[in-house]
Amino acid sequence: MSFSFTSHSPSETMQFGGRLGVVVQSGDVITLDGDLGAGKTHLTKGLADALSVKEIVNSPTFTIIKEYSGLFPLYHMDLYRLDGEEADEIGLEEYLESSGVCVVEWAEKIRDLLPDNRLQITMERRGEEERIIRLLPVGESFTRRCKELENHENTGD
Repeated sequence: MSFSFTSHSPSETMQFGGRLGVVVQSGDVITLDGDLGAGKTHLTKGLADALSVKEIVNSPTFTIIKEYSGLFPLYHMDLYRLDGEEADEIGLEEYLESSGVCVVEWAEKIRDLLPDNRLQITMERRGEEERIIRLLPVGESFTRRCKELENHENTGD
């Protein structure tokens, strides 16, 4: 079962990230897939805001991992420049098994390390501003929470 949402602007993408941030829990892993400019960092900024992160959130393209403090730790990872051996060297598995929330861009590079329960998000550009945000929950807990998000989107509650 998957869920789709439409964003018409970067601010709507951030708002959606904020709603997602309300339903995330300690230890969650969220994968983000999408082309450059798809809005992955905007979504992460909204999620970080919902977790009361005070620091400026930006893409970890060159640092690989950025750590933020909030209601629980937020680990934002961009694995585009990473090869398989480096994943072991920098301790990605420890992050994925931590009590923080991990947001992982280019997660296919560490597919074998990903937990059985996770939320896979794909972002697709539709024109200049519009984005389709698809959520694929892996595990019952994420399925329930995606239904909560869908209900909020449909009713505004």
